[in-house]
Amino acid sequence: MIDPKRRALIMSALTGCAAWLGSRLAWAEWNAAAFHSKDVASALKGLLGTDSPETSDRIQIKAPDIAENGAVVPITVETDLPEVRSISLIAAKNPNPLVASFEFVDPKVTPFISTRIKMAETADVIAVVQSGDKFYQNARAVKVTIGGCGG
Repeated sequence: MIDPKRRALIMSALTGCAAWLGSRLAWAEWNAAAFHSKDVASALKGLLGTDSPETSDRIQIKAPDIAENGAVVPITVETDLPEVRSISLIAAKNPNPLVASFEFVDPKVTPFISTRIKMAETADVIAVVQSGDKFYQNARAVKVTIGGCGG
């Protein structure tokens, strides 16, 4: 026997979940043009509106000197710059160099990210930080020995 109250409860829960998921997807827009760029300059231009952020030693990138597997390269970025709005990662020689971009809703949070990226070959990993209305970058060379996005 079909219980109409149970069915109504399940439909209500599913509708609520769909509405929540839909609002999260709409809120988390991504910049397709920047992520599909084929070079660093156009990725930066598409993401930031400029392709020349200022270099800053206040951005610390932790990455292995030699990545034995380019398919899984651990990267950590932290900074003491004020009012950080975003941290983006670029692998300079990847077919699509922009590999990740993290936005911070609250500028008072500790600007720190830790992730794993895929690298096609030996290249610089560039961290780009938006602090207030300014953009800063720092880079670290990572040697890739096998794997990666190129095979």
